[in-house]
Amino acid sequence: MRSAGRIVAEVHAHMATTVQAGVTTADLDALAEKIIRSYDAIPIFIGYPNAKDGGPPFPASLCTSINDELVHGIPSRRRVLKNGDLVSIDVGVLYKGFVGDSGWTYPVGQVNDEAQRLLAVTEDSLWAGLAQALAGNRFIDVSRAVQETVERAGFAVVREYTSHGVGRKMHEEPQILNFVPDRSEAARTYPAMNRKLAPGMTFALEPMVNAGSWRTQLQDDQWTVSTADGRLSAHFEHTIAITNGEAEVLTKL
Repeated sequence: MRSAGRIVAEVHAHMATTVQAGVTTADLDALAEKIIRSYDAIPIFIGYPNAKDGGPPFPASLCTSINDELVHGIPSRRRVLKNGDLVSIDVGVLYKGFVGDSGWTYPVGQVNDEAQRLLAVTEDSLWAGLAQALAGNRFIDVSRAVQETVERAGFAVVREYTSHGVGRKMHEEPQILNFVPDRSEAARTYPAMNRKLAPGMTFALEPMVNAGSWRTQLQDDQWTVSTADGRLSAHFEHTIAITNGEAEVLTKL
């Protein structure tokens, strides 16, 4: 997983220098696939099954989501980045049977004050959650740290899409919320929330944060998820491993 994670991190390093006005999301996708395959790794998103019965499989190597899109945006030559945009890029790699998964939101040129603050708060919430990802703590401690960081800044944590286990597959148990549900809902629907973290666990922590309401909507392509109110969204994610000390981030160089 460390090796898969380093490939993911290298892709993001290239994205950080390539994202600029005039670049298409298809350009980003082609570059990412070239890097991934140069390591004899597989872009795991290509052909990924749709959660909706009968929905189309995902057609690209990257998820590229712009402005009010929070996740699962499909790259296209018609989607040209403009100064002031936010673009969330999610990278998934399968290498020698193990997965690395990381998403990051990049500003395109100069972005407005709200966008800058949204980026800062969302990334801060990721690191706040990671700081609680300690053996002996519970998943709910991680969730609470993310939520408190976000809501203290006046933003909203997305609720329909969550963090998740990752290892040999992209999405594994447990489902990990980025917010704390009420007790009855947690006991009934999210029993893993009170599970203790233990060394060797690996999961993808990925707060998705909206500038307005937490509510979302699925677009007609049956993949792209946008904010329901049309306001900005940001997404930051790392694959991590629980150790006997601080969590190890597997998707960084």
